[in-house]
Amino acid sequence: MTPSRATSTLRTDVLRIDGTPDPVGGTLPILHGLPRQTGAGAGVDDEMRRNLAYGVPDTLLPYTRQGGYDRVRAERDLACVVLENETLTATFLPSLGGRLWSLVHRPSGRELLHRNRILQPANLALRDAWLAGGVEWNLGATGHWPLTCEPLHAARVTAPDGTPALRMYAFERLRRLVLRMDTWLPAGSPVLYVHIAVHNPAPTETPVYWWSNIAVPEDQGVRVLGPADHAFHCDYVSDLRRVPFPQVDGADRSYPGRVARAADYFLDIPGGERPWIAALDETGTGLVQTSTARLRGRKLFCWGTGTGGKHWQEWLSGPDSAYLEIQAGLARTQLEHLPMPGGATWSWTEAYGLMQADPTAVQGSWRSARSAAAGALDQLLPPLELELADTLADEFGEPEEVLAVGGGWAALEIEAGALAASPLLPFGEPSAAQEPWRQLLRTGALPVCDPPAEPVTGAHWRVLLESGAADWHALYQLGLLRLAAGEREAAREAFERSIAAQPSPWALRALAFLTPDRQRAAGLMADAHQLRPELLELTIETLEALRRAERSDQALALIGQLSAADRAHGRIRLAEAEAAHAAGDDDRVRSLLAEGIQVDTMREGELSLDTLWLAVHPGTPVPPQYDFRMAAG
Repeated sequence: MTPSRATSTLRTDVLRIDGTPDPVGGTLPILHGLPRQTGAGAGVDDEMRRNLAYGVPDTLLPYTRQGGYDRVRAERDLACVVLENETLTATFLPSLGGRLWSLVHRPSGRELLHRNRILQPANLALRDAWLAGGVEWNLGATGHWPLTCEPLHAARVTAPDGTPALRMYAFERLRRLVLRMDTWLPAGSPVLYVHIAVHNPAPTETPVYWWSNIAVPEDQGVRVLGPADHAFHCDYVSDLRRVPFPQVDGADRSYPGRVARAADYFLDIPGGERPWIAALDETGTGLVQTSTARLRGRKLFCWGTGTGGKHWQEWLSGPDSAYLEIQAGLARTQLEHLPMPGGATWSWTEAYGLMQADPTAVQGSWRSARSAAAGALDQLLPPLELELADTLADEFGEPEEVLAVGGGWAALEIEAGALAASPLLPFGEPSAAQEPWRQLLRTGALPVCDPPAEPVTGAHWRVLLESGAADWHALYQLGLLRLAAGEREAAREAFERSIAAQPSPWALRALAFLTPDRQRAAGLMADAHQLRPELLELTIETLEALRRAERSDQALALIGQLSAADRAHGRIRLAEAEAAHAAGDDDRVRSLLAEGIQVDTMREGELSLDTLWLAVHPGTPVPPQYDFRMAAG
């Protein structure tokens, strides 16, 4: 009998799944940034304190929100790219942030990741829409990255030994970083290799953040292991603190399926240790992830076994689909950003595969479990082999076939001279979204657009507008560029000039954002809404401004003028209930809750529904459908 030949293949395919349509970008740019990290408790050293305080963005410009989704699903097809050898089948979704959706161990038929049975966006990312499952790549700022539900460019490349590889690449516009990600499965390899290169094309330093977010199945017997005896612990109610691991507050936290509350455990891996993390079941089998040394951090996240945690998992993945996350990042925690010098490129290689370790040791003492897993990893993938793969990735050549097309923003920046063209990363041509800015480059004038052109950031765009902005649209865009640069007073001046030239809902909203007086801000938002009452995202923001200003009667009046379709929207129904409660009409609140309020864009950590329930039903348990609490329940 002729032995089977070792093979490595790359193919395009179609993934059929029950899902919603893709989220869509909104009209309103995200003006706010991220909260400053102030909760550093016991055991946090000076390096971490510096990183916690460094690089937190004041605004998420130039991005808009991604929403427009609901919870009505139907069967749909997604284009995917599949890498396969004798041992593993890896399925990637270039159209959704390049996510590794599935990793199957072929000899056993075992799925190593939490492969979500549904495609259901929810409000967990920096721009809102996010998906649970697989491996998500996160670049930019703390949180699920801006391109998590955006298409990446993808192409076929070939390794020097002939192995096919998938290259995915993008321009991340918040930090203005270039991402290149090469993935390959050599013939006979027991692991999938993922080589990441992040380049800062600017001459100046920029904050950088990276975490590979890996979802794996959870049950009570799954144990998460890593090379650490301490961790930095965060549980949504207390400060970040360094604790012994896995014993935290008298319980073994290495078994996420037995943890009551949602929590983060960032493993404090000693310098010189090989970085890795694994989630192994009672048989000592499961996924292991390791990397070269630059990817320093490792994390365990669990939703917890309380009502709120279970509800979140069903919300994201449907019933009977518990999962946990093991993650790997550049810093020790996800709350940190690192300074990346101008012109620098940081790279590393990750590996994913099936680990099989002695089950008795894995379920035994922490020391025996760690030792057994570390030994199994060295057998699966000796450190030298990973280093050789890392070196090999530098020799991957130019793309040979385009497999997917991403956004046109990198191509625009290349035209503007702010980004160097490279045959390794063919970014294609700008699209319709970039056309107003191309006209600015060609003619020196930005055409008036209503709604406005999608924003840009970068000093070179500001230079083009500073001298010539005169109409409302150019002045509005100038205000956004100044705001993105941290110059709030200069931004306010541009927005005021824009309104003086011609009132627009866009500049009125931006001015409201910069107005600390809640009453004046609410008035500006109400004026903005009058100019574009049909824009749902503006309606929702206006109602929130009225809530903060305690103008419940005005909020209820505005809701009464909306169309039936808008009034039925979950966010509007929640705003109506909150305004009714503030006005003292709790019977109306109870009626709305009894009819049902489903907020498709419920935010991770948001307590609005359970707080509202308890306010009008004191002493009555929060029903599961309204319980999104991550720290109780």
